[in-house]
Amino acid sequence: MRLTTKGRFAVTAMIDLALRETHGPVTLAGISQRQKISLSYLEQLFGKLRRFNIVESTRGPGGGYTLARPSSEVSVADIIVAVDEPLDATQCGGKGNCHSDDENHGRCMTHDLWSNLNSKMVEYLSSVSLKDLVHQQEGRGIVIQDMRQKKIKVESSKAEKLAPALAAKKEAAPKAPLVNSVFNLARQS
Repeated sequence: MRLTTKGRFAVTAMIDLALRETHGPVTLAGISQRQKISLSYLEQLFGKLRRFNIVESTRGPGGGYTLARPSSEVSVADIIVAVDEPLDATQCGGKGNCHSDDENHGRCMTHDLWSNLNSKMVEYLSSVSLKDLVHQQEGRGIVIQDMRQKKIKVESSKAEKLAPALAAKKEAAPKAPLVNSVFNLARQS
């Protein structure tokens, strides 16, 4: 059994979302940029995640995605199943008809081995919550900055820097009469 990019990308994107959602909805464009995942691919994945009530979307300016339930209640298995990732190591999809369509005669000799592996994988992935993965990333020293707050601070600091310069410019330049002013034309007549 091999986990495909669909499952890997979905789990990675959900960790990114869970790390940043305290600052408000997280955009897929932001996740795409940070995690190097195609935006259109993320849109497909998050559509599925939304249908499984794992994420919620907010439209409009400042919109994006947030978790639909607490991160402690979202397991890795939930995420993988939501994006249609098969968690099956058997050749038959768990049906027991590995060699033929007849369930009684088509079972391979290793069917029970792979079925047990499936059970263990689902058990393990169900035991790992999104919150566990977030704590793991935070333990690694991942620093999360809210770019929206940073942008607001940058814009306000630019305005603060420009305000004294504009005030000095207004004080330094005496108002000269406008040559092409209607009032000046009226005075000349």
